Amino acid sequence: MSFPLLTATAVLPALGAIATAAVPAARRTAAKWLALIVSLATLVLAAVVLVRFDPDGDRYQLTESHAWIKDFGVRYELGVDGIAVAMIALTALLIPFIILAGWHDADPLETGSKRWRPTQGFFALILLVEAMVIISFEATDVFLFYIFFEAMLIPMYFLIGGFGDRAHEHGEEAASTQRSYAAVKFLLYNLVGGLIMLAAVIGLYVVAGNFSLTQIAEARANGTLDMATSTERWLFLGFFFAFAVKAPLWPLHTWLPNAMQESTAPVAVLITAVVDKVGTFAMLRFCLQLFPEASTWATPAILVLALISIIYGALLAVGQRDIKRLVAYASISHFGFIVLGIFAMTSQGQSGATLYMVNHGISTAALMLVAGFLISRRGSRLIADYGGVQKVAPVLAGTFLIGGLATLSLPGLAPFVSEFLVLVGTFARYPVIGIIATVGIVLAALYTLVLYQRTMTGPVKAEVEGMPDLRVRELVVVAPLIVLLIFLGVYPKPVTDIVNPAVKQTLSDVQKKDPQPEVEASK
Repeated sequence: MSFPLLTATAVLPALGAIATAAVPAARRTAAKWLALIVSLATLVLAAVVLVRFDPDGDRYQLTESHAWIKDFGVRYELGVDGIAVAMIALTALLIPFIILAGWHDADPLETGSKRWRPTQGFFALILLVEAMVIISFEATDVFLFYIFFEAMLIPMYFLIGGFGDRAHEHGEEAASTQRSYAAVKFLLYNLVGGLIMLAAVIGLYVVAGNFSLTQIAEARANGTLDMATSTERWLFLGFFFAFAVKAPLWPLHTWLPNAMQESTAPVAVLITAVVDKVGTFAMLRFCLQLFPEASTWATPAILVLALISIIYGALLAVGQRDIKRLVAYASISHFGFIVLGIFAMTSQGQSGATLYMVNHGISTAALMLVAGFLISRRGSRLIADYGGVQKVAPVLAGTFLIGGLATLSLPGLAPFVSEFLVLVGTFARYPVIGIIATVGIVLAALYTLVLYQRTMTGPVKAEVEGMPDLRVRELVVVAPLIVLLIFLGVYPKPVTDIVNPAVKQTLSDVQKKDPQPEVEASK
């Protein structure tokens, strides 16, 4: 029996979460170090998965399959394709930086505060989310995926509601109220999506007789599973709705700005760079593979929603006064690009969308974590409270600029490649939508550069005169992310080589081929 590598990659952070939570209250620092060590060990296991995966091999590799609930055909089935491997690597890579960045975020509040902050719980919840996200990327049993797709909401609810940002202009009581509101809104939106998906999961079982993604897809491909067109479309809508909430896609996006605004910067990164990726990943793995006809049928409407997300998110980012809300609306715009690439139904579009998921995770982490360091120094999220920071903290300002330039997809930084591929892939099949989507690029340049200009340049405000530059721990967090943004911007081949075969198989599932160019390239 081979070593269950995929199970180990998910179980290790789960066990680490239990161990971290069990550390005595007086040993806060020990709990932090334990969580960091476990996250680094998980990163090593993810690296082993990456090394052992063969892009030219079988579609799903490192597979594990065991009977679980026999009476209902539920199995513990795991397997990874190139897209899943890339997302597991991204998750495992970001968690150590999230833990380091949040090193003091769960320290006790100032003397006299009525609210207790259990440090061990904060880091244990982060590891628990990591475990659930990783197994969601690995699951090839629909019911198994659903369980962890929903279960991750519980630790995220407590991270948002119990460990919110301390920078609040109306005091701790008002901050606690807003955190509770954001956490409940996050939970309700995602629970509604999950309940609708549960109905679709049950419907899929009634039609197919099992929950195995590979068996159902194989039966669909060889014609042994006859699913009525109307049934397939209803089931597709049930799955897609839940994934669109998680992503989030307009008009199901409104929970994200509140959640990111009220969370600490590391938790905000956990939301948008890690957890939300499960939604777009699931569109590729489940929607397209299980419901190919319905995916094609719904494509025009989904492309319109994605286009609205791109423009709407960017426009609202331009007008934001709060730094975190600006990044949240920028992420809504970026998720619009990802969904656009997925449903463009071209290899360039879907490769770009997968690469965008990775690059957006890195760029958003870089920008938001530096923004968190900035906010912790000034004690305010409001853009108007800053000015001239680059003169007193040049390294902080420089890393903030690089993170911002990556967000606007500057050529030479990682997101540019993915955004370019998405637009090329979209234009090849839907030229009008591709052209309109480019407006999002212009707006991204506007909100990013205006943010930098208002916070970092100009006269030094009195409140930031004594602001310290990045410390060693903060540099350890930011520097590797900046290096990755530059490396993948210049040389994205390591990621594209892994995801491209999986993208071609996904296109084959929906029986799509890339449009032929109108003009042949000269030889």
